[in-house]
Amino acid sequence: MRRRHTLVVIAALLVIAGGAFLAVGRSLWYPLFLQITGARTVADVVARYGPDARARLRPHFAKARVAYPPKDIAMLVFKHEKRFALWARNDAGAWRFIRNYPILAASGVAGPKLREGDSQVPEGVYRIEHLNPNSSYHLSMKVNYPNAFDRRMAKSDGRTRLGGDIFIHGKNVSVGCVALGDRAIEELFTLVAETGHARVRVIIAPHDVRGRGAAVPRGAPSWTAELYRTVAAALVEFPVWAESDSAIDVRGMTKGPKTFK
Repeated sequence: MRRRHTLVVIAALLVIAGGAFLAVGRSLWYPLFLQITGARTVADVVARYGPDARARLRPHFAKARVAYPPKDIAMLVFKHEKRFALWARNDAGAWRFIRNYPILAASGVAGPKLREGDSQVPEGVYRIEHLNPNSSYHLSMKVNYPNAFDRRMAKSDGRTRLGGDIFIHGKNVSVGCVALGDRAIEELFTLVAETGHARVRVIIAPHDVRGRGAAVPRGAPSWTAELYRTVAAALVEFPVWAESDSAIDVRGMTKGPKTFK
């Protein structure tokens, strides 16, 4: 009986001590806990990856005659070609092509994203909501899907549960997102952090509609034609012939194998 009483007293003391530790020492252990679980900041990421990322990006910016960091950034995503084109501009200047990145993974097919769980990469004109330095896919940038157009079309269709959490991220796997690999996302994450995510435009197209129009996929909503006109209009500022890796020349004709870079 005495032994049992002693154990009860010890247990009570441990509870009291634990409570005191939690109340008094939270400022000591809580940051450590966050660090262990990966709570790095955007500044932490830029400090770690920024020097190498800038070193890789600056020659492209110098070739395009655009200051680094630029005033504005445009990210063009072409689903069919699995190509990500980066453009930028200086103050009041014309957009200039910086470089291409291969898209390593992007699930789904041509056509807009309609609902949660359809594994579709959305299509339209978007912006970056925020940067995620603690992504499970190394680093990521959140796209503001659903945007106003997506919500308006969903309302007219009577659709709910549109989904969300669409990211441009690292690694080489994706479900409804755009995966570019770790080195590419380190460059883009640093660039967006230093330019400001509010100054980034993201245009996602079913394919590069600048060389030819975009046919509405079979089974897509009737408003998809309006969406594709919006996407095509947004791409007018970015001439396809200026992209060194494009298969389309200045006349809108397919380049021959000798001129394709």
